[in-house]
Amino acid sequence: MDFTDINSRGLVLVGCGRMGGAMLTGWLKNGIHPGAVTVIDPNVQAQWADRGVRLNQPLPGNPAVLVLAVKPQMMGAVLDGLQVGADTLVVSVAAGVTLAAYGRAFPSARIVRAMPNTPAAIGRGITALIGNEAAGAESLDLAQGLMSVVGEVVRLQDESQMDAVTALSGSGPAYVFHMIEALTEAGRAQGLPEALALQLARATVAGAGALAMADDTPPAALREAVTSPNGTTAAGLAILMDAGTGLPPLIARTVAAAADRSRELGK
Repeated sequence: MDFTDINSRGLVLVGCGRMGGAMLTGWLKNGIHPGAVTVIDPNVQAQWADRGVRLNQPLPGNPAVLVLAVKPQMMGAVLDGLQVGADTLVVSVAAGVTLAAYGRAFPSARIVRAMPNTPAAIGRGITALIGNEAAGAESLDLAQGLMSVVGEVVRLQDESQMDAVTALSGSGPAYVFHMIEALTEAGRAQGLPEALALQLARATVAGAGALAMADDTPPAALREAVTSPNGTTAAGLAILMDAGTGLPPLIARTVAAAADRSRELGK
């Protein structure tokens, strides 16, 4: 990705927590000069200054990109204190805040909403993008280049899809972490020491995920390959795949609840 314009005009990052820090790490590794980045965050770690990043200093007059990486509950206050023009691409990674809300704050700006997830911290995230009418192909390409440093990127056809993305991949890591907790507790209940049960659960979830990503084999086929007729896996799946009480209806309710909350945050 060519970041010449960013290195010339600057990039402003508002919020440098876990997600902002992951993105910043990726940008610096992929050709954005530290001195071109201005971070606005009262709690930013001083290590970034040691790497040459500008911390809480006056903003460049016409930055190439403004990245908003604060919690949605803080976004209103943040937007009140910022002004950018049509030459600045605005990229937000906040859940629920709509393109219309950003459009009211920055009437002439090119705006892209991005929804990454926490595996971005190790470069294994996935981000969904959608832009406003002013954000053409060049703007979306730049936003994709910025987000690709922390993992895969997909583009949405309509902003209405963003709530489902937030509920599925944005919140999804927490569901998987809870599954690790549940598997650990189930193993302990069957007589395993807790540390061993946790080690087995972590490795099983991570290994299964890596296997699912390794090729295009459908997940159902991978499941069937593990399941011998009348075997132990089949016995467990009879519980997990029950149409009324198993995992499918539970996950459906889980994702629906998260999507509903995302819609509420966007109002």
